[in-house]
Amino acid sequence: MHHEHKTWRSPALDGREMSLHVWGHAGAKLLVFPTSLGSHREWTDRRMHYVLKDHIDKGWLQLFSVDHVHHESWYDQNRHPGARAYRHLQYHHYIRDEVLPFMHWKNPTPFVILAGASFGAYHAMSFGLRFPHLVDRIIGLSGLYDISRQASGHMDANVYAANPMAFMVHEQDHGRLEAMRRLDIIMAIGRGDSSYQNNVDFSAMLWSKGVGNALRVWDGWAHDWPYWEKMIRMYVGGHD
Repeated sequence: MHHEHKTWRSPALDGREMSLHVWGHAGAKLLVFPTSLGSHREWTDRRMHYVLKDHIDKGWLQLFSVDHVHHESWYDQNRHPGARAYRHLQYHHYIRDEVLPFMHWKNPTPFVILAGASFGAYHAMSFGLRFPHLVDRIIGLSGLYDISRQASGHMDANVYAANPMAFMVHEQDHGRLEAMRRLDIIMAIGRGDSSYQNNVDFSAMLWSKGVGNALRVWDGWAHDWPYWEKMIRMYVGGHD
């Protein structure tokens, strides 16, 4: 299986060194985000490339696993909440202006899938709905799509732009909504997960905007890697 490890200093993140792993040689491009305690190594360390080995070896899928800036954004309690959100939006610029162009340079296949588990699901959903014209499928595994707690209840323009539960309620732009309506959005959540009700509410709110989505409820808590292995295999090709 083809593998690369790439690192560069990100202009969008003020020169911060950022790394990513690439697994595979061709196919739809799967960009995965880490959990709150993970890094660009997480999906590799968890051997998720082997979970998807048949897809990768056959050239159906190419996996890109990126890093995060959590401890400079949502998990930096010494920063003002608005500054946490601003750093998160800078991270979005890194994904949009650096990672996606790198992915397209490596692989001309146009189809882009965003995925993540737990806090990674938030990353996938927040970026995908902010830039729906750049992606084709969003897969959120055990995610929470309301960032209010990480923002300590604060609201300003940056927090609003980073919070899918906030900005989608007021989304009225026809072009953006049409781009969202062509997305394949999948949310998998355990019925016993503390984020279950948020998923139900977020799914209903998207439907109220005409944005279709597949909410898939699993038995129990379902918030751990053995579940996420099954979920990503089940949904990487689209909702069931």
